[in-house]
Amino acid sequence: MVFRWRGGARFWLIAVPVVWLASVASYLVGSETVAVVSRVLLSRLVPIYKVDTAHPRIAISFDAMWGTSRTDRILEILRNHRVKTTFFLGGNWVDKYPEYVRKIVAEGHEVGNHTYTHPHLNSLSPDQIRWELEENQRRIDALVGRPRVLLFRPPFGEYSDKVIEVADQLGYYTIQWSVDSLDWQNLSAGAIIDRVMRVVGPGDIVLFHNDGANTPDAVERLIPMLRERGFEIVPVSQLIYHSDYIIEPHSGLQRRRPRPVPPAPQRPGPPAPPPGQRPPSR
Repeated sequence: MVFRWRGGARFWLIAVPVVWLASVASYLVGSETVAVVSRVLLSRLVPIYKVDTAHPRIAISFDAMWGTSRTDRILEILRNHRVKTTFFLGGNWVDKYPEYVRKIVAEGHEVGNHTYTHPHLNSLSPDQIRWELEENQRRIDALVGRPRVLLFRPPFGEYSDKVIEVADQLGYYTIQWSVDSLDWQNLSAGAIIDRVMRVVGPGDIVLFHNDGANTPDAVERLIPMLRERGFEIVPVSQLIYHSDYIIEPHSGLQRRRPRPVPPAPQRPGPPAPPPGQRPPSR
């Protein structure tokens, strides 16, 4: 069973002051109206940003929407270090580079869905969102077969209730990231490494891109540093929980759903008196 807390980290930057203002507004429009608004604010669906785990385990992920000029070297680095990761593939990239889709899977990495045309999903209807996911997945499946676990990353990190609801209906885990390398901004390898190592911790999901200018150099240096710090690097599907979890609204943290605490055993009372006999007075 899955219980979803709802909300988004960025969303709460807006929600907190709005709720505060709502306490003032209640004097003007009535507490019942404000209660309705508050329930709407606090019920927004949220994807998985990070995983609460006692193990020193993280996931490295690559979004693939650009070219392939650096992808071979990334795959070589991962192979040499015996690291398996997750590649989120866009449909246009899949169409243009089918041999790389096969190559990524042949190397033992998993592939996730990054939509077919990389649109702003919040501007689409549920049917259009469904088409984006199904059309891309159909192409991926035709090349490498159906993934064991369906993973989906929204383009631009943009999501809403309808986006996550459609993904849920299709069986996807919606995945964001908790550590952004910003490699797409052409940061130096050293700057990328500093960004990651400064904040990375157990359960983090690190975002890279398959064709960032300095991504291969950064990844090649990062893997030994992460391992020296005690981290195990796994694909996203091996990091997340697949059932009995909640997602915290303020952080996107996925964690195990708390188990109910059994009631304390009742202490036996004094024996009941025989029929017709009054209980002794105290």
